[in-house]
Amino acid sequence: MKEKNTKLAIVGLGYVGLPLAVEFSKHYKVVGYDKNIQRINELKKGVDRTKEVEGGDLSNLKCIKFTDNHHDLKECDIVIITVPTPVDEVNRPDLQPLIDASQKVGEVIKKGAIVVYESTVYPGCTEEVCVPVLEAASGFKFNQEFFCGYSPERINPGDKLNRLTTIKKITSGSTKVVAQIIDELYASIINAGTWRASSIRVAEAAKVIENGQRDLNIAFVNELALIFHRLGIDTLEVLEAAGSKWNFMPFRPGMVGGHCIGVDPYYLTHKAEQVGYNPQVILAGRRINDNMARYVARSVVRMMVNKGLNVNGSTVGVFGFTFKENCPDVRNSKIKDLIDELNNWSINVKIFDPFASPLDVAREYGIQLTEFSKMSELDSIIVAVGHEQFRSISPSDYRRRCRQITPVFADVKSIYDRNELERQGFSVFRL
Repeated sequence: MKEKNTKLAIVGLGYVGLPLAVEFSKHYKVVGYDKNIQRINELKKGVDRTKEVEGGDLSNLKCIKFTDNHHDLKECDIVIITVPTPVDEVNRPDLQPLIDASQKVGEVIKKGAIVVYESTVYPGCTEEVCVPVLEAASGFKFNQEFFCGYSPERINPGDKLNRLTTIKKITSGSTKVVAQIIDELYASIINAGTWRASSIRVAEAAKVIENGQRDLNIAFVNELALIFHRLGIDTLEVLEAAGSKWNFMPFRPGMVGGHCIGVDPYYLTHKAEQVGYNPQVILAGRRINDNMARYVARSVVRMMVNKGLNVNGSTVGVFGFTFKENCPDVRNSKIKDLIDELNNWSINVKIFDPFASPLDVAREYGIQLTEFSKMSELDSIIVAVGHEQFRSISPSDYRRRCRQITPVFADVKSIYDRNELERQGFSVFRL
């Protein structure tokens, strides 16, 4: 790995690929490829809509070339693929973006090139699915004329503390020599260091269980919330009390969306079923988490009915649409499920989110966002995402936006003082 002679390509310039391209460009010549022409044009102007890279970092780059032409990858020594790996409508892995990217890379890679995957997959996917595509498209023989590696992404959208360079990176390669080359490559930009896995399959498995573990822990506290609600106990008070023990893990209930925690477990269960094992714990957790948005909506409807509010034709204000706080990422947002359930009760829904792009929300979900100034004449309110900007809105301000005497206030993320909300006349619900 001689920096001045190594040319890298990053395929897919989203939340994962762009920060990677920027960091590598500080040491190597980089080609950043994305099939989205609009995205490429924005990056050429120094604009990053994901807000993962500051504009100044883009406008001052000299060693990176942004392109939508995959033929520009042909002289690259190492190609890193960071395309999304979603699930379809019945939660089966959708590998088409990965297959398409492998096809395009295979068409142009040179002999001796190394192709590294960062996309989340199930154990075995790189060698069983991607390698055959690369071989067919290139005409090269795997581990003779080209090589592969896997280094799972650990990007946390919206997190300004834990960044690419400060998170330890798992690496792996298809041969011992290639594994060392890939490890040295990432070590050149990752200040936190690297962890070299013994095989690509081990690295793939490590990625899916990282998010699977979080998914199960959240499912546990979500189930606790369902139980405690029936018992008339405030879940947050219980968690705070239990948190006084030194080794209690501070997970909170909520709606689990996004492109990682709400998706990755399905990749592992898919592979498990292929080898004849019927996963039970993982899928049980998924069922709980996938139904939390509907549970929140139905709980709000039930409280509105109990307070004598006319549900049919009422207006509920939903604050927040992104899958998590303080980031513009709307992929797999469970707020869509929340809105759909409210619509099923003939409720009019107004949605405001200061981070989400109205164009992205309209294009992906067919939903129109509302301006903050027009979030008024509401019958009830649901604060669904814990954006920092929402924390600065006072309960009295929310109250002025409501026209009912006893509106319901659903504080899904428990970011407000319950007593203050009740003093403003709200009937409070929180997980």
